[in-house]
Amino acid sequence: MNNRWNARVPDPVSSVCETCGLQPAASAMLSPSPRLEQRRFRDYRSAVQNYLDLTKPRITWLILMSTAIGYYFGLGRTGGFSFRTLFHTVLGTGLVASGTAALNQWYEREADLKMRRTEKRPIPSGRVTPPRALWFGIALAVAGAAELALGVNWLSSALCALTLLMYLFLYTPLKQKTWWSTTVGAIPGAMPPLIGFAAARGHLTAEAWSLYAILFLWQFPHFYAIAWMYRDDYSRAGIRMLPVVEPDGESTARQMLYFCLALIPISLLPNWLGMTGAIYLAGALVMGVAFLVITARVLSRRSILEARRVLLASVVYLPMLYGLMLLDPPRF
Repeated sequence: MNNRWNARVPDPVSSVCETCGLQPAASAMLSPSPRLEQRRFRDYRSAVQNYLDLTKPRITWLILMSTAIGYYFGLGRTGGFSFRTLFHTVLGTGLVASGTAALNQWYEREADLKMRRTEKRPIPSGRVTPPRALWFGIALAVAGAAELALGVNWLSSALCALTLLMYLFLYTPLKQKTWWSTTVGAIPGAMPPLIGFAAARGHLTAEAWSLYAILFLWQFPHFYAIAWMYRDDYSRAGIRMLPVVEPDGESTARQMLYFCLALIPISLLPNWLGMTGAIYLAGALVMGVAFLVITARVLSRRSILEARRVLLASVVYLPMLYGLMLLDPPRF
């Protein structure tokens, strides 16, 4: 009994931590628990991911790829490659493209809430408030335009600004009014090669416009395929895409076919202008015909499955075409 009652009990006041010399209670107060730190890190990572989702990275990388192709051909015979200029070009264009995507999601937040495809985006899902998304988009766009103006040249900055203005103030509002919005949207959508070309050369030539024309025509089968696949979503949101206005899909299939057909001779322009050689000529012709055959099947089999195949073909076609351009040294 005496031994039990006389056993030494640690004194909470005098006990200290051997490693840091602090009392346990004081040590716990000065350093947050591991669980709290993990939760803070998860919250921070989630917030970063939410704002990253506003920038639509999967679309932005395609924009930057087209910009880099424009820069490459803008160098011309003189060469004069500058990593610094290319870095500022890609960074500035990426910032403006990301800002445009964020502002577009802010503008279309109510429509996005009505579509299953977009209802989980940061704004309709409540992960980012509309005011924060608005200022985030503005900040990115202004920073990108300034980056291009100060780090590259005023022409590339002006083209980027024009792209943003046309996309937000022409294309986006027209989506609720007419299916011609796709055509209007293709105009700023084909700007990235011009931006890259202007960054390298300081002015635009026929070579730049040939790259613009390829990207302009490529967009129609690509976006009409998306519109076909999600026409029910677009209809619920009141977005008047062609497959919504004419549900039988015949007009959409014909539009896709016509633009694919026009893309074949236009894709050969870089060769005719001396920008590429025989490898590109043969490859572009083969890929153009293959793209046309896949698209032609939509006319006879008007289904979501065929539309998805066109979408996949378009996603493969453009990077491969750019790859062929790079494989063939420019002759100019």
